Amino acid sequence: MRTDYVHALKPLLDRFGTSTDLSIILFTLDETVYARELAPLAGHYPCLKLGPSWWFHDSPEGMRRFREQVTETAGFYNTVGFNDDTRAFLSIPARHDVARRIDCGFLGQLVAEGRLLDWEAFELAHELTNGLVRRAYKIDKQAPAPVAAAA
Repeated sequence: MRTDYVHALKPLLDRFGTSTDLSIILFTLDETVYARELAPLAGHYPCLKLGPSWWFHDSPEGMRRFREQVTETAGFYNTVGFNDDTRAFLSIPARHDVARRIDCGFLGQLVAEGRLLDWEAFELAHELTNGLVRRAYKIDKQAPAPVAAAA
């Protein structure tokens, strides 16, 4: 069944979209929706964050496509980094390792292209693995996100 997030979320976003106290994390099974509908919404509304597509598309290429399709429009800080819902406890370290490698590869490419400075990529690597998810899920009271250049 086709889903239209833009129109479906309009009443909610009209009322709460500019709230900085509310976090709404969006996930979908349709990878193309991230770039077409959700990234533009998350790039505009402070309350929206994008959950990682690899929650459902658990592969290195799925992770890479997510970063490539979402980051330009939504930025890094409108995503929640990597989070995991696996019930297979022993797979968690391996899944997180793959996610870190894919994100660092993406950041390295941006540095190689001159779109990020190396110190910005280092800072973003930490944010993507730790800071974003802690703030999104309010795990602890951390300082506000550091200021870094967007891709």
